[in-house]
Amino acid sequence: MITIKTPEDIQKLREGGKHLAMVLAALKDAAKVGTQTTDLDAMAEKMVRDFGDQPAFLNYKPQGDKRPYPASLCVSINDEIVHGIPTENNRTLAEGDVVSLDMGLIHEGMIVDSAITVGVGKIDAKAKKLLAATEEAMNAGIKAARGGKYIGDIGVAVEAVANRNNLAIADELAGHGVGYKVHEEPFVPNFGAPGQGPLLKPGMVIAIEPMLNEGGSEIRFGADGYTISTKDGSRSAHFEHTILITDGAPEILTKA
Repeated sequence: MITIKTPEDIQKLREGGKHLAMVLAALKDAAKVGTQTTDLDAMAEKMVRDFGDQPAFLNYKPQGDKRPYPASLCVSINDEIVHGIPTENNRTLAEGDVVSLDMGLIHEGMIVDSAITVGVGKIDAKAKKLLAATEEAMNAGIKAARGGKYIGDIGVAVEAVANRNNLAIADELAGHGVGYKVHEEPFVPNFGAPGQGPLLKPGMVIAIEPMLNEGGSEIRFGADGYTISTKDGSRSAHFEHTILITDGAPEILTKA
């Protein structure tokens, strides 16, 4: 069931979203050559708890998974698309790495979810294009997410940017509703048809998150049960905001 958030819920989501935006901004600055992924996870968890909040991903067990997620932050590097575990496969960031930082936060019982992808040190021109296009795709999806439109309209906007930049949309991976749970209805694909899918209504809260690959769209699952990578080893980028559907332009809840 797709939920409509109350004014009280929305205010909590706004507050939590500001906290999460600050965490991700600090992580972006910390993602430098020589930084270890365990350090990023520890930093993220400390900041969240210092706000009086809780990490939403830590010990979260998605339906169908064999075990809870064992970290506060997802750190996915180069060909890894999403859900890289920073604490079990500690790595040191290197010059030219493309790193996705994805985190959920619980503020007074309400959950927000956001992600950025950053380049470590100097990155090549293709990586810069990948990051810019993926962020552009997210912003296009957000712009399309207006009350009275449909989930399919978001996917159309995202897919158009991907196609224009000759990037592939990662198979099976999509955005989702969020707020009371980490993952709620509706499913928010990064492709679609105009006017198709659930109607967007004011008070709905969704996470829009394009995941675009330089190579093909096929994915593979890692042995850890969580890390998802490109099947062909090409690099991937991931950007995400939690947004509120309104009668007009959507409100980005996870923006500083």
